[in-house]
Formats: sequence, structure tokens, C-alpha cells
Amino acid sequence: MTDIADLRRQYGRAQLKREDLDASPFVQFRRWMDEAMKLELVDANAMSLATVGAAGEPSIRTVLLKAFDERGFVFYTNFESTKAQQIHENPNVALLFYWREFERQVKIRGKAERLSTAESAKYFLSRPRESQLAAWASPQSRIVDARHILEQKFEEMLRKFGEGDVPVPSFWGGFRVSAKTIEFWQGGAHRLHDRFQYSQDVGGWRIDQLAP
Repeated sequence: MTDIADLRRQYGRAQLKREDLDASPFVQFRRWMDEAMKLELVDANAMSLATVGAAGEPSIRTVLLKAFDERGFVFYTNFESTKAQQIHENPNVALLFYWREFERQVKIRGKAERLSTAESAKYFLSRPRESQLAAWASPQSRIVDARHILEQKFEEMLRKFGEGDVPVPSFWGGFRVSAKTIEFWQGGAHRLHDRFQYSQDVGGWRIDQLAP
């Protein structure tokens, strides 16, 4: 059996140079996201979301990016979930995208704020009907005795809403993470990875290269 300490691989698929970077981190992110989507990477929009509540205990999980622009990065959740409760207590969060096939990461630090009810409703109504019903059926982050209880609740929602429209739950919606820093990481040979961090500066974004 291989010792976990011996697990390693060499990076160096590509290099990232300062002259390759766009002045806007959002344009740069779009470039990388478009490449990941063009290659049809599985869950290309998956991102780790790290939160820290009032007690100072961190939590991390994977969520899906559903929109982004210069205002920030958007995801949706149950407002009664652990992540939402921690964001309510402390809106400072971090996001991490990892695209193994490209040997790339993007790390974002910023502040999470709720979307408007109208924005959340627009996205909810675009979801598959089963996903809409699941939002009603799942008491996210709470203890449940068994899976069949969730399935029973799902069936209950099927009967409740019938063939009609599924309304947007009051306890469900989106968050937008407005970025303070955005770091682009490209794996490099001999562990000399290329790292560039965009930081908000007067009148725009400052770009600094970081040691690996």
C-alpha cells in the first residue's frame, strides 16, 4: 500500500505571467471559467465556501456558482442552513475554485450579502420543478432520523403543489460575495507555482505576485 506521504505529482502544464493577466479580475475569471466550461469539466462551477460564525469556528462546504459579474459571485441556499446562519453572524467569507485538469485555483475573499427577493425569485423559478420541491422538503443542516423522512416530505410537497406553480420559499434565496481580493494560481514545475493577487485599490485593482 502506498504511503500517503509519497503521493505527489509534478505540475507545469502551463505558466501564468503578469502580461497574461487582464486588468480586471472579473475578465480574467471569465477567461478561466470559459476554458473550464469549454472542456466540459465536471462541476466546473463548483466552489468551496468557507464561513466563520460568531463562535469563531470555521465551516466549509461545496456550493455552485450560479452567476457573477463585477458586483460579485452568486450562490443560493436555505437561509436556515449553517452557512446562512454563519454569514448572518459574520459576512466575511472565502471562496475557492479548483480545476485539476488545468492545474488552476482561484481564491476569493470578500463579504456576502443577501440578494433581493426579486433576484432570488427569478432564479428559483428557472430551476427544475424537482429542485423547487426539494427546497421545500429539506430542513437543510438539521438532524433527520432517516432518508425516508425526506422522501416522504418530498412526496408531501408533490401532493401539496400538484400541477401548479411552486412558490418561492421565504427561507430560501441567494447570496452575492463582493470580492476584496481575488488570487489566480497556476501550478508550476518544482512547486514554483505562479500566484497573482488582485486587491482593491484607489481607482481600480492592484496586481501583486505572491511567492508559492
